[in-house]
Amino acid sequence: MSARQRLKQGVRALLACARPVDLALAARYLTPAQLTLFQRLARSEQQHSLNVLRDVLAQGETPHALAVAALLHDVGKTRFRLTVWQRTLAVLGKRLAPRLEKRLSADENALTFWRAPFVVRRHHPRWGAKLVEEAGGTTDAVWLVAHHADAAAQWRDHPLHALLLRLQTADDRN
Repeated sequence: MSARQRLKQGVRALLACARPVDLALAARYLTPAQLTLFQRLARSEQQHSLNVLRDVLAQGETPHALAVAALLHDVGKTRFRLTVWQRTLAVLGKRLAPRLEKRLSADENALTFWRAPFVVRRHHPRWGAKLVEEAGGTTDAVWLVAHHADAAAQWRDHPLHALLLRLQTADDRN
């Protein structure tokens, strides 16, 4: 993702409190248990997820599992709330010091104040997949959430590869 896209996302996050969250749209695709998960997301992440959903829907026919994954792909981030500067630190760390970032993020239970941004960035897809599964998500939705941050090329032979690409494209744009 480019620096311009990251900046755009940051501005949207800052302005998220000024816009109402379209819970009715989310409720069209989520079960009550899944909607409860969605509502645990920070308001800016709810707005982001709704934008990802709208983008996915605009791409054409959308399987239900893809819509659920669009709305819940970042729900694993609810395990530890990060401030804006912590999220920024994790992004910069991955770009500028990838080996250090990898070391700092290795232990998923090392949620100390200074390591949490790296741990959450690395492990939130798996944590989110577990939450979606516990909330009754389908196998396909759970898989998409679990792998939304992976390099898509490694899954090119997987039956859900095309859906993963759609999710990642929408996520990167929003």
